[in-house]
Amino acid sequence: MSETFIAPDGKPRCLWCGGAPEFLPYHDAEWGFPVADDRRLFEKLCLESFQSGLSWRTILVKRENFRAAFKNFEFAEIAAFTERDVERLLGDAGIVRHRGKIEAVINNAGRALEMVAREGSLAAFFWSYEPGRAECAPPQTASTSASSIALSKELKKRGWKFVGPTTVYAFMQAMGLINDHIETCIVWERAMAERALFERPTRMSPTGT
Repeated sequence: MSETFIAPDGKPRCLWCGGAPEFLPYHDAEWGFPVADDRRLFEKLCLESFQSGLSWRTILVKRENFRAAFKNFEFAEIAAFTERDVERLLGDAGIVRHRGKIEAVINNAGRALEMVAREGSLAAFFWSYEPGRAECAPPQTASTSASSIALSKELKKRGWKFVGPTTVYAFMQAMGLINDHIETCIVWERAMAERALFERPTRMSPTGT
C-alpha cells in the first residue's frame, strides 16, 4: 500500500488512513511518531495483540473501552489481576472478549515488570531494536522485518505471549521505531523531524547502573 490520497484539507496522506473516519486523526497525531513512555508502549503492544485476526478499526473504536477495562494499561496494576478479573473482562462487551488474549495481557504485564527491573524501562529495551534506515523496506511494503523477527523472538524467550513478528512490526510502525509514512504524505517530514529530536532511551548495564 505505497500510495497516498488527498485528505479533506487538500493535502496528501497515506492511503490507509482514508479508510475510516477514525484513522485520519490517529494517523496525523500518533502513528509513526517516536514514543518513549512505557505505559503507551505496553498499551500499543497489547492492542496490537488484540488486533490479530481482526481490523485495526475494530480495536481503535474500542480503545477507550480497553483503557477502562485494563486500568489504563498500567502494567503494575494489571500484573495483579486474578481469575476474577479475567471473568470480568470476558463479560465486558466493550472490548474483544478472547480469553487467550486477555490472559496474555495479564501475563505480559508481569513480564513487563521484569523487563523494567532488568533493562531500566520498556522503552530502553524496545528502542534497542530500532533498525537503521538502510535495513527498512520502502514504506508500507512489508509486514515483518529482521528487527521485528528478532524482537518477537526475544520477547517470546522472556515469556511474552501474542507477540509474533507481524504484531511486533505493526507496533514498531505505530510507535515510531520506523517511519513508515509514504514520503509524499505530509506527515512523513514531521515524523522525521521528531525522530531527529528524539532522545533514544538506553538500557541499564549488566550491573544495573
